Amino acid sequence: MTDSLDLFGQAIVEDAEKVFARLADLPDDDRMEVINAIRRALHEHSPMKGEPVDCVLWVDAEQVQANDYNPNVVAPPEMRLLQRSIMEDGYTQPIVTWPVDGAYEVVDGFHRHRVGKEVRAVAKRVRGRLPVAVIRPDRTGKSDRMAATIRHNRARGVHTVEGMSDIVLELAKRGKSNEWIANELGMQPDEVLRLKQVQGLAEMFADQEFSEAWEVSYDPESTAPEDPR
Repeated sequence: MTDSLDLFGQAIVEDAEKVFARLADLPDDDRMEVINAIRRALHEHSPMKGEPVDCVLWVDAEQVQANDYNPNVVAPPEMRLLQRSIMEDGYTQPIVTWPVDGAYEVVDGFHRHRVGKEVRAVAKRVRGRLPVAVIRPDRTGKSDRMAATIRHNRARGVHTVEGMSDIVLELAKRGKSNEWIANELGMQPDEVLRLKQVQGLAEMFADQEFSEAWEVSYDPESTAPEDPR
C-alpha cells in the first residue's frame, strides 16, 4: 500500500507508473518480454532476492521442459483435480525450474507444466506461456536439482482424515450437495459420505436412506449345531 510510503517512496512509484503506462503501446508478446525484464531488474534490487519466488517470469511454454528423474506420478483423479484447480483458480504457484541449454528444466511442477501445455483452454488463456521461478544459482549440479525435486515432492505432506472431514462437513453445512463437494474436491461420492461419518453427526445423514437394523435371535437353551468339519 502506498499509504505507508514516505514522500521519496511515493515519488519512485509515481515515476515507475509513468514508465509502465508506455507498456500499453507494445504488442502482447513484446510487452510480456519487457515486463519479464523489469521483474528481473526489480529482483536484483529486492531485499528478498535470495528467494526464488521473488521473481516469477512468464516464459514461452515450449521453453519449459520435463526433467528425466522425477519419480512423482499423479493418479488420474488428482490430475483431473489439478486441471480443474488451474481452470477455476488460475495459476497460483509457479513452476520451479533451472535454466539448461536455453530452456527451463522442471524441478517441481511437472504436472502444472503439463496442464499449461496440454489443456487447450488453459494454454489459450495464458497465451502459450507458463509461470516459472528459477531455483538458487548454487544448485548447478544435477544431483542438487534431483534432491530439490524430491524435497518438493515429500515436503507437501498429506491431508489428514479429520481435517478433510471438517472441510466436508463445513461445506455441507453451507448447503453444498454431495455431488458439488465431490466434483470440487476431486472425490468419489462414497468418499464424501465416509468423511461425513468420521465426525459421527447423524444430522448430516438426514437425507440418506438406510435399511432397518436387524438382530440375531439367541436362545441360551438351544444346542449349537455340530461342526460339519
